[in-house]
Amino acid sequence: MNIFKWLFSKEIDFYKLLEEQSKLTFEGVCALEKYMATGNIEDGHEVNKIEKEADRKRQELIDELDKTFITPFDREDIFQLSKAIDDILDYADTTIKEMEIYNLQPTSELQEIVTVIKFSTDLIHKSVCNLNKNKKEGMKQALKAKKYENEVENLYRKNLAKLFEEEDVKYILKMREIFRHLSNCADKIDLAGDILGHIYVKMM
Repeated sequence: MNIFKWLFSKEIDFYKLLEEQSKLTFEGVCALEKYMATGNIEDGHEVNKIEKEADRKRQELIDELDKTFITPFDREDIFQLSKAIDDILDYADTTIKEMEIYNLQPTSELQEIVTVIKFSTDLIHKSVCNLNKNKKEGMKQALKAKKYENEVENLYRKNLAKLFEEEDVKYILKMREIFRHLSNCADKIDLAGDILGHIYVKMM
């Protein structure tokens, strides 16, 4: 490719790509919440379907990042934010897969945690959408998402303690893994909030 064409090629809308990826992540978490309410494995498979679509969107972003000279903000920040958003959905996806493998049904405790995860994922998506709009509001949304992560961790500890009151050791070990997946999902939300905050600080 001619060097000048590469340098001054049409600018890629990375804001839009990040918005599309974070929207898919939010939709995947919404599907996870629906599964936790219905226990219908078809609802669970919807999470798997959205996760594959989100992977394609992330790959599209990475491909554009690799061949684009000018980005709207630091390319490493774009990459890391995209990865954190991807990881949120990955843990939602593995939660479904593990529950299917272990033949586990949703519980009210799992549903409660996933609902909080949904609220915080929605805030991450809204914060991403504000990157090129209302930066002050976007920063607030990122910080609020991190507070929800603390709530997930509190629920995780409380429900883990309750789980160990069960007599079925196999059930305890299986459910502990599911709780751990959701805790890891919340950790990635916290990371996405940190990255967004870092980006907003540099923009303001």
